[in-house]
Amino acid sequence: MVSLQNTSIHQTWLPNASTQFMPQLGLCRPSRRGISFLVRAEQAPAASTFHRQDRPGRRQLLAVGATIAPWILMPYQSSNSFAAETKKGFLSVTDKKDGYSFVYPFGWQEVVIEGQDKVFKDVIEPLENVSVNLFPTTKQDIRDLGSPQEVAETLIKKVLAPPSQKTMLIEAAEHDVDGRAYYTIEFVARAPNYTRHALSAICIGNGKFYTVSTGANERRWEKMKDKLHTVIDSFQIFNV
Repeated sequence: MVSLQNTSIHQTWLPNASTQFMPQLGLCRPSRRGISFLVRAEQAPAASTFHRQDRPGRRQLLAVGATIAPWILMPYQSSNSFAAETKKGFLSVTDKKDGYSFVYPFGWQEVVIEGQDKVFKDVIEPLENVSVNLFPTTKQDIRDLGSPQEVAETLIKKVLAPPSQKTMLIEAAEHDVDGRAYYTIEFVARAPNYTRHALSAICIGNGKFYTVSTGANERRWEKMKDKLHTVIDSFQIFNV
């Protein structure tokens, strides 16, 4: 276990479930207190633009402080989830209780982060992860919240990235699966010492607002983008 002493701690993009959402999103306040995912990042000069990549060869390490937050990361198995290899290089997850499924790259490990419904991450590259979050909502369809662009801009600013990070929306789009509308979002978020390229998909069903998000350090985006798009494209919800 890596100590937090003498390390530089930075929040990742993972959403904070305690965020107060705007009334126009139709989201109820989550009952669970959310926390941020902590990582130790090597120091690097601030990038002058969103697309300047971090220096190659640097690797980020997960830093978990036993005396500060021993519960932030631990092995996790859910009785409501089923995982099985579905295609070469990926595993699938089906949550029968909350009504969703998706795939993630083989080798990523499941961890528990309070306020997140499910999280899988790469041990060596902690910015490479996927998280699923659920929030109660009175809305019936994602289109009730506005256009993909409008919803994306609100979520990026209020949920998907910390307020201290500079963000830029790259693309927001809509697609249907079995008659249900999904919005997909691509954006970058720049912290002082890294830039993260992220993808998200959002949908409404079962009285819940679902978000699934994944991403990678900008310097690894070209290598990881196909896998990350596979993760996002695989996300589906079903009636429970």
